[in-house]
Amino acid sequence: EEKRREELREEFLREEQRAKEQPLKIVYSYWDGSGHRRELSIKQGDTVGDFLKRALEQLAPEFREVRTSMVEKLMYIKEDIILPQHMTFHELIVNKARGKSGPLFDFEVREDVRLQADATKEKTDSHAGKVVERHWYEKNKHIFPANRWELYDPLKKYDKYTIA
Repeated sequence: EEKRREELREEFLREEQRAKEQPLKIVYSYWDGSGHRRELSIKQGDTVGDFLKRALEQLAPEFREVRTSMVEKLMYIKEDIILPQHMTFHELIVNKARGKSGPLFDFEVREDVRLQADATKEKTDSHAGKVVERHWYEKNKHIFPANRWELYDPLKKYDKYTIA
């Protein structure tokens, strides 16, 4: 019994490690009041901070304002939720994390559901996350879209789709 349990645990850990090594394509927008869409490939086991570091490297040649920025001064917002930099994408996927406007774990991008004819109906689609400089957020958090954003809370349930 004990030996079988240990074998199953080791198999689970191997499978989880294999899943964390799987590539993940993330489409995001650098948000400075308007969106500048980009795409990055990372591993599911990478943290949000790892992703932001890669995004910073990708954005720096084109956007003067991020050239002197540091990863700690960037934020990643997905489905109106500010994701902590220490979380891995694997955690979000496995836990089927949800945001205000849909699932966080579906990184396939479609058009913003809020722009559809009936915006009160949730879709399983998700739209591009936003990479934002913290100082831009602090300056603009009283206006849309930043006024909808809130910190990720794994205990909070978004059972009902909201657009307000």
